[in-house]
Amino acid sequence: MEKIISLAKRRGFIYQGSEIYGGLAGTWDYGPLGVALKKNIENLWWRKFVLDREDMYGVDAAILMNQEVWKASGHVGGFNDPLVEDVKTKRRFRADHLLEDAGVDPKGMNLAQMDAAIKEKGIKSPDGNALGDVRQFNMMFKTHVGATEDESSVSYLRPETAQGIFDNFKNVVDSFHPKLPFGIAQIGKAFRNEIAPRDFIFRVRELEQMEIEYFVRPEDWEAHFKAFEAEQISFLADTLGLSKDKIHPVLVPAEDRAHYSKHSVDTEFDFPFGQKELLGLAYRTDYDLSAHQEGSGQNLEFQDDVAGDKLIPHVIEPTFGVGRLVLAVLSDAYSEDEQGGETRVFLKFNKAVAPVKAA
Repeated sequence: MEKIISLAKRRGFIYQGSEIYGGLAGTWDYGPLGVALKKNIENLWWRKFVLDREDMYGVDAAILMNQEVWKASGHVGGFNDPLVEDVKTKRRFRADHLLEDAGVDPKGMNLAQMDAAIKEKGIKSPDGNALGDVRQFNMMFKTHVGATEDESSVSYLRPETAQGIFDNFKNVVDSFHPKLPFGIAQIGKAFRNEIAPRDFIFRVRELEQMEIEYFVRPEDWEAHFKAFEAEQISFLADTLGLSKDKIHPVLVPAEDRAHYSKHSVDTEFDFPFGQKELLGLAYRTDYDLSAHQEGSGQNLEFQDDVAGDKLIPHVIEPTFGVGRLVLAVLSDAYSEDEQGGETRVFLKFNKAVAPVKAA
């Protein structure tokens, strides 16, 4: 991994954010070749999932939204990570990361189970000190809009792009009168106040997402889910050229699914630091539209003229992290060979994503 990080800086792909001031953890800047690589990935995604389809509509929603959006979606109360604090230094760490580093799989554990496992194993902080109790930590960046700083002016930097799509569901329906099934897609920034960003651009505080909310009749969700699962794998292997043997679909158990999901499959990839999540695919049911209908007081029912009824559509959500895709492409392309007793380092990109087509 260190070789890739060094190469990325040396060749002008990715630099540390705020580097001349000592950096800012969890932030990275894309250099000239990094921007070109990232834009190629985004453009390939947009073409495959939006331009080449007749059932997809693009939006670009605002990052700042009314705080009621995040209350209705469940993020204010439920967008949490397990946190543990060094009792001496007061530094905070992800409890699940400390367990992973100690060889314990935290998947499926609740807070009490993580706390018990840390105490049973005698796990210390990275500074060698005792740890406090495991507790929840909300990952949203909180800010204020306008001149006053009170509860009425609270807003958040969005932790996902999906809610901007749900907020515009009625607008798109009223403007374009689509037939079910149809999707709304966008590429945009999201922000997560990660306790412990790590693994280069894999876990960061400022990220870019490519997301689709695909609206279907509830009885049809499984067929559309399977179709998108196949499309995600095809995008990775056929469009981006990633090695097929490094791509692994993994069913997410109920205890590890997001609060809105009834069925989820993650696509994991063999990164240099292990097999980790690259893409997500979730069946969100009618959770979001129903929550926003109740929270806003607006009627978000869809008039299905084909079936002759009204309903709250269910949603299939394929989600792609741009930074993680860049990292997967970089790590998969990294190559070395020997020439004249010296090691030559080069990147074997698929020509579709290569930032330089000829040199």
